[in-house]
Amino acid sequence: MTRAAPAAERSDDTGDTVLQVQGLTKRYGDATPVFAQVDLTVRRGEFVAIVGESGVGKSTLLNCLAGLDTWSSGRVLQGATDVGALTDTERALWRRAHVGFVFQAFHVLPHLDVAQNVALPLMLLGRNEPERVAGMLDAVGLQGLGDRLPQQLSGGQLQRVAIARALVHRPALLLADEPTGNLDPGTAARVMDLLLAQTREHGTALVLVTHSQAAAAQA
Repeated sequence: MTRAAPAAERSDDTGDTVLQVQGLTKRYGDATPVFAQVDLTVRRGEFVAIVGESGVGKSTLLNCLAGLDTWSSGRVLQGATDVGALTDTERALWRRAHVGFVFQAFHVLPHLDVAQNVALPLMLLGRNEPERVAGMLDAVGLQGLGDRLPQQLSGGQLQRVAIARALVHRPALLLADEPTGNLDPGTAARVMDLLLAQTREHGTALVLVTHSQAAAAQA
């Protein structure tokens, strides 16, 4: 696990803490745990990379941090919220308001144009803010492309759409699962630079799962 100091000066005040994981363990039945006794604190503006080969449980851990999967013991806290104590509906509402996601496979909706894809988190929160959507498209270098469909974009552009969508509602926590895995090395480097610049500008805590040493080296 690799850790970076946040762009802004870091305080020891617990008010800077976005994510706190205490003794997290995940096992299936009586099998050897997927991971055990994970302790982790991520502060505002901080970038933490979780590194490992395929199949070692990185994505499972990320899913637990997002409340998308259950765990056997331990706690996941986001601010004052104990994620494990929430109902399924409460977890969905919590994710909608406080968490952003970037995945390897982009997960853009093909029947929506670029601007509509980026606006989805705001729409789910009942907000109509076209100016913010346009600003995010400008920030990721996609100005003027809001009315294009996803199939008209390159892989690197699609990942920029995913980054804009993940950050448009200004989440406290951004979870990224192999976000450069489908990109060539040059495009991957540019996407990582953009991802880090945007999360630091917004003061977002970033947890990145990757097997790429190049991506992890930036944490």
